[in-house]
Amino acid sequence: MTDSPAPIGRRRVLIAGSAAAAAVGLGAAVATAGRAEAEAEPQATSPRVAPAAAAVCTLTKELTEGPYYLEHALVRSDVSESKPGIPLQLALTVVDNATCAPLNKALVEIWYCDALGEYSGFVGNNGHQEPDNGKFLRGGVLTSTDGIAKLTGIYPGWYRGRCVHIHLKVHTDVTLTSDGSFTGGNEIHTGQLFFSETVTQAVAKLSPYSTNTVPRTTLDADGIYDGGGAASGLLTLTALGSSTSAGYKGTLTVGVDPDA
Repeated sequence: MTDSPAPIGRRRVLIAGSAAAAAVGLGAAVATAGRAEAEAEPQATSPRVAPAAAAVCTLTKELTEGPYYLEHALVRSDVSESKPGIPLQLALTVVDNATCAPLNKALVEIWYCDALGEYSGFVGNNGHQEPDNGKFLRGGVLTSTDGIAKLTGIYPGWYRGRCVHIHLKVHTDVTLTSDGSFTGGNEIHTGQLFFSETVTQAVAKLSPYSTNTVPRTTLDADGIYDGGGAASGLLTLTALGSSTSAGYKGTLTVGVDPDA
C-alpha cells in the first residue's frame, strides 16, 4: 500500500519558500511563526512551526502520484465533506518557474486520507470501516490573478507505511463542467505536501486521530519525503488559535513550467 518513491516523469518543478510567500502577503504569518520558534519552545498544545529549509527559485523533482487518485474531482474550495478532524486551511501559490510570475486560472487539485487513514473510494484499505461517498477530501480550485489557490479541509491522518501528507496536481487550460467537475487541460505538476512532525505529534493525540489503529510513519522515516524542507513540499504551518484543536494554516509557493 505504500507509494513508490520513483519520480513519475521528466518534468521538473520549482517550489519557492517563505520569501516568495511574503511577496504575496503571507510574510506576516511566517514572521510570527519564526519569532515564536526563536523565543520559546513550542507549546505542546499548539506548536508553531517556522519555515524549514526554505528554497527560493530552486528546482526539484516531481513526486509520485500514489495509488489513490480518482478522475473527475469536484471543483470546490471545501473538500471536508463533514469529515471529523482538526481544521486545515491551505494557501498554495502557483508561479511560473521561469519568471516567478503568478499563474492565473491554474486548477490546483488535492486528495488525501481522513483521520483514520482512509481514502474516499478506497475505504477499508487501512483497516477501518466507515461510510464511503467517493468524494471526501478530494477537490480543487482555480488560482486567482495572484496565483493563490485557497482550500479548506481537515488535517490529514496516516496510513500504513507513509507519513502524513497531501497529494497535489496542478492543471492548466481545464474546462469546467456542468456537474461541478472539470475536463481536459494539461497536467503540469504532480507532487505531495508534507507536515511538521512536531505538529503531527500533537494532532495525533487528539480524537479522532488517536483512534487510528495503524502505526504512524514519521516524516524522517518516510520513503517519499527527502528532508529538503520547503523545496520538497514541507508546508509552513501557522496555528489558527491557542490550541491544537483550533487547526492550522499551511502555505507554500509552487512554481511550475506552464509549457510542460
